Amino acid sequence: MATIIQRKAKNGELSYVVRVRRKGSVSQTATFHSLKDAKKYAQITEGAILEGRHFPTYDSKKYTLGEVIDRYIEEILPQKPPSIKMQTSQLKWWKLMIGHSVLSDISSSLIAQHRDRLSKSGKSNATVNRYLSALSHVLTISVKEWNILGYSPMPNVRKLREPKGRVRFLSDEERELLLQSCKQSHNPYLYTIAVLALSTGARKGELLKLHWKDVDMKRHMLMFRDTKNTETRSVPLTGYALDVLKAHVRVRRIDTPFVFPSPSDCMKPYSINDAWKYAVKRARLVNFRFHDLRHSCASYLAMNGASLLEIGEILGHKTLSMVKRYSHLTEAHTKSVVERMNRAVFEKESMTN
Repeated sequence: MATIIQRKAKNGELSYVVRVRRKGSVSQTATFHSLKDAKKYAQITEGAILEGRHFPTYDSKKYTLGEVIDRYIEEILPQKPPSIKMQTSQLKWWKLMIGHSVLSDISSSLIAQHRDRLSKSGKSNATVNRYLSALSHVLTISVKEWNILGYSPMPNVRKLREPKGRVRFLSDEERELLLQSCKQSHNPYLYTIAVLALSTGARKGELLKLHWKDVDMKRHMLMFRDTKNTETRSVPLTGYALDVLKAHVRVRRIDTPFVFPSPSDCMKPYSINDAWKYAVKRARLVNFRFHDLRHSCASYLAMNGASLLEIGEILGHKTLSMVKRYSHLTEAHTKSVVERMNRAVFEKESMTN
């Protein structure tokens, strides 16, 4: 029912042509660069026939990867605003490299070859994996929604090992030095932004794009809508951070929706990049980025008894795996919880012995 023919190109590269025949139907043919992919295609297709399922006819030979990437950028990416700029760049790289290939020729070995090419170009393993993820979603949509590809070869492509998530947080002394440096900055918003970042764990973009309509001073809540994972989340505002924002409210501009508007264009957020770099340098902090204020907030939460689930909810992480980097900081709290449980459960036992 299925045959696999090995072919050798002039440059010595091997390819495998799979042909699956079914009586009364047009034979299905696909070409792969690895025997493993060819056998898998044959097995899946034959299984579908034996189970009596519909024998699909895909258009994987009619479209090039470049054409599919263009369609994805036009139809799918607009639904993912935070990812548009980055993924467009990544997908255009794939289009440049292998966009001329028809979908039926996109194999796991071909993708792995260019994965290694990316890695050798100096990009980090994490960045290379983001490139793979961008292409993977294009192929998944081609299979599940557009029905122009039988199956995606991406599950057979190994992702590169990434280093453990970075955890750099401010010591008490560093925090005092940084906040004092921010307070001395010529940027009128830097100190307030830094305090809010430490208090709420918000990302820089989330704070800079914050609108007044999402600031609830009565309920003491901030609503972040323009988030990395596109999900809106609310974060409580309390203590000193609340006092700092109240002071900012008293001098707010009423001609802009932004909490931190640009002085040159009130319909755009303020840029703090230069002011931030100078503040960090003046505070003499080593290896510290703005995003580390978010790590600092999470670390302070962990050290003050917050569970990983609570930290994830405040920071807006979808999975606990993103928060596990702080697990070592919650050990003391976990130990006290277990001790309290044991005292409550075994109190009578210990008194009788």
